[in-house]
Formats: sequence, C-alpha cells, structure tokens
Amino acid sequence: MSKEKDGWPDAGDLIVGTVSRVLPYGAYVTLDEYEKREGLIHISEISSTWIKNIRDYVREGQKIVAKVLRVDPAKGHVDLSLRRVTGREKKDKMVAFKKANRAEGLLKLAAERLGITPEEAYSRLGSKIEDHFAGLYEGFEEVVEKGGAALVKIGISEEEANIIAEITQSKLKIPKVKIKGILELQCSGPDGVNTIKEILLKSKNIRRPRETDISIYVVAAPRYRVEITAKNYRDAEKVLHNLTENALSVIKEEGGSGTFKRE
Repeated sequence: MSKEKDGWPDAGDLIVGTVSRVLPYGAYVTLDEYEKREGLIHISEISSTWIKNIRDYVREGQKIVAKVLRVDPAKGHVDLSLRRVTGREKKDKMVAFKKANRAEGLLKLAAERLGITPEEAYSRLGSKIEDHFAGLYEGFEEVVEKGGAALVKIGISEEEANIIAEITQSKLKIPKVKIKGILELQCSGPDGVNTIKEILLKSKNIRRPRETDISIYVVAAPRYRVEITAKNYRDAEKVLHNLTENALSVIKEEGGSGTFKRE
C-alpha cells in the first residue's frame, strides 16, 4: 500500500526480511517491504566469523535486517548481507519498520470507516500525509497531539480528518524517552545554598517542547539527578543540553563551580 513497496531496493539499503529457506551455501530471505521479492544471503555474508553450522546463525521464519549489496531486476536477484549491519542500524530499521506497519494498519481502519479501499485511502490520504509530515507514522503522531485540525491544514476534508483522528487517538500510544545525568553544583558563598536552590528551580522551569517533563532531585548534596522525559531523543537531548549549560554558566557567575555527567 505504501510507496516503499513498489519496485526494488537499492544497493546500500537496509531491508527487513523473513528467512524462507536455509541451505548449506546461504539463506533465502523474503523482502517484507518489497511485494515479497526474495534475496539471498551467501554464507560468506552471514557472519564475520567462521561458520560451522549456518543454522546456528539463521533459521526459517526468523525476522532479520540485512544490507542490500547488489540488485539485478532483470534476473530477479537481490544479494544481501547480514554481517555488514551494525547493531544500531538493526535497531533503528526495526523500529522504523514496526512504525510503518502500525501506521498502515491505522490507515486501513480509516479506509473501512470511510467505505473506501486501502489503496484509495493511501492515494487520497496516506500519500498526502507522508509528503507533508515526512512519514505516515509521523503524521499520525501529529494527529494524536493536535487532532484532526493537523490534517485539515494539509487539504484533507474535515470528515476524513476527524475519522483518522478518532482512530489514531484511541489506538496509537506515543512512547516517551528518558535521559538523565548527574549535575553537581557547589557554591561556598554565604548564600550558596539558596543560590543553588534558585538555579535548580529556574532549571525546572526552562522553556521546552510540549509533553517534555523535567525532574531534578537530590542524590547526595552537591549531586543532583536530572531526568528529561520527552516524545523523542532530539527534544530530550536539546532540553538537557540547555538546562545543564545554563545551570553551569550561572553557578560560575555566582563564584561557584559545577559539572555534569550523563548516566
């Protein structure tokens, strides 16, 4: 139903696939995102270490993330590698894949409510949401937060927007991320304790994106744990950086000292 499922992957792409057959020389993989096309991971691309038994590394039915090495549409060949995928790439790709599947499921529900086919829903609505929000799931996240108005602004009818909003807001729960670290502040002046309290109070009230929370509590003076909870790591990291930089700058201006260490 999505644009990504048309055609063939390109060399260098990461794909999600399901191992369909395991043979002594390699494993055949169904490409989940490309109309069930099939690729091959040669045994030399399974692992960087010597392989005694290929089934110790891959098995039928296993969901994997692989890197595309070569594509020959004329012959229907897609050569894949498992060993060239890093742990971070695997994690990020699986998260994106699951989000895309989740978003398509929600769009299908909307199609049923509107009495149209999933293909028509994607053509009329999904493609427009993808283009505007850089992704269908990202658009639905915006709808969860702002309601159907977010879709009306991009040219989707109010009726369609409200149906999508009703579905996404009831079925899509946006997970939050948390980052934290230890802020150490010291100020030996006569009013040092109050100075630190004032810095911490102002730090908790700095400007931040919606749905971003700041918690600061004492570990053992002069050490304070700072926790930022946000919709995504980008917002969390930005708030944490601004908070700590401001706190360290102010404590220095007041004649004190400070450090920050991520946990």
